[in-house]
Amino acid sequence: MKAVLIAQFLSALADNALLFAAIALLRAQAAPDWVTPLLQECFVISFIVLAPFVGPLADTLPKGRVMVIANAVKLAGAAAMFIGSNPLLGYGLAGLGATIYSPAKYGILGEMVGPDRLVMANGLMEGSTIIAILLGTISGGLLADQSPLLALQVVTGCYATALVIVFLVPRLPPAHPAPGFSIGALLREFACALRQLLSNRDAAFSMAGTSLFWGSGATLRFLLVAWVPAALGILDHSTPANLNGAVAVGIVAGAALAGRYITLATVDRVLPAGVAIGLLVVMLAGTHSLPAAIALLILLGTAAGLFVVPLNALLQERGHESVGTGHAVAIQNFFENLSMLGMIGIYTLAARAGTPPVAAAVAFGLLVTAGMAALVGMRRARRR
Repeated sequence: MKAVLIAQFLSALADNALLFAAIALLRAQAAPDWVTPLLQECFVISFIVLAPFVGPLADTLPKGRVMVIANAVKLAGAAAMFIGSNPLLGYGLAGLGATIYSPAKYGILGEMVGPDRLVMANGLMEGSTIIAILLGTISGGLLADQSPLLALQVVTGCYATALVIVFLVPRLPPAHPAPGFSIGALLREFACALRQLLSNRDAAFSMAGTSLFWGSGATLRFLLVAWVPAALGILDHSTPANLNGAVAVGIVAGAALAGRYITLATVDRVLPAGVAIGLLVVMLAGTHSLPAAIALLILLGTAAGLFVVPLNALLQERGHESVGTGHAVAIQNFFENLSMLGMIGIYTLAARAGTPPVAAAVAFGLLVTAGMAALVGMRRARRR
């Protein structure tokens, strides 16, 4: 478990620092502002296209070995950017590694601990990941202000270290070996697993909630890059990175609260926290003070961590009982990244059309609030 957590920490830290290095490279190349959100589109496309295949891969091979392959691909993406490749291409390659990595890193938790400790294990995973996001975003912004190439050197070192540490993850037996790697057979198996999960109310609820959460979080990250100069008058790379770090601080707190007070049986208690995420974005949009923005983003992160950690655990348990945790996480990634692709795509079109960042933030917050409220309403109606 220590090896899993340390490898995930280093890999997530590098993922987030790499984003700000890529943003700095695009700005150095005088790319238009609307190109910046395309980094995330390049990153997530692999999650959607390869969703039918990475789940069976994680369930057929020992998950520790899958993590080795994934970190090697991420390392190749960072190295490609360092030697001068297009940042969109390099970040997309890192996204391919993350696509392979995700079902293995979450799926292995259900194989290492029992259901009674799964929320706690997810809390540890999410907590270490968010601390890595915090350090990665802050260090990535600071290093990118000095030199994008320096940032890429640090990122490459983190990926290389994670690649070495992940060899210490135990070689656990495969959970749900795939019958074969025929593309047609895997697509049929994916469709079958998809129907099975969607027919389970808990699994469908979890995927809807986490998809809305991650679509919102990915869009907020790029929205802050445009909002900070417009609302706060600050033009550097480090301030948007630090504000993303404030969200990460809150998520750590929310994940800790969820791990301590929420179980699979009491997961519905976190539903109001989801609605609070959108309301806090609306409040943030009208803020022109850096301390106030930091406070609001910490509160937003706390609500987000409290909301998403129990939902992840719920899906992993229902997936472990049915289609396999790796399959379940891959399907979850499919929906989450469709949400990211759609929400960031809408934001990119709005930015290209010249929508002011403050107005875009208000509209975005109202959209998230409406989506979360609809999800809460449907969940409570089904319970009744």
